[in-house]
Amino acid sequence: MFQDLIIYQKTYDFMLWLHPVVNKFPKSQRFVLGQQIENELLEIIKDIILANSERNKTEILKRINIRLDTLRTLIRLAKDLRFLSIKQYGDAAVKMNEIGKLLNGWMKRFAQ
Repeated sequence: MFQDLIIYQKTYDFMLWLHPVVNKFPKSQRFVLGQQIENELLEIIKDIILANSERNKTEILKRINIRLDTLRTLIRLAKDLRFLSIKQYGDAAVKMNEIGKLLNGWMKRFAQ
């Protein structure tokens, strides 16, 4: 089951941590940058579920990797615009790096 995947659990926990943070963005950005960040993370979660059920995981895992890089860029932008504190950015970076390491391990396992 996908709930048993560590990468799924870490990504889901990151979403639970990130949601209240994004809700504190300025109102004008909550529905622009904040929504983009949340949507990208939700797409990563959906792709993890999909990859777990597919036989050929390579393309989906590559897509997750691209989405994770996009998420990193959006989070960095939020920090540079001062919607995230340095501590929040550091916490998010640690969580994204952990997800990235798990993803790279998964990709190596299914590399062709």
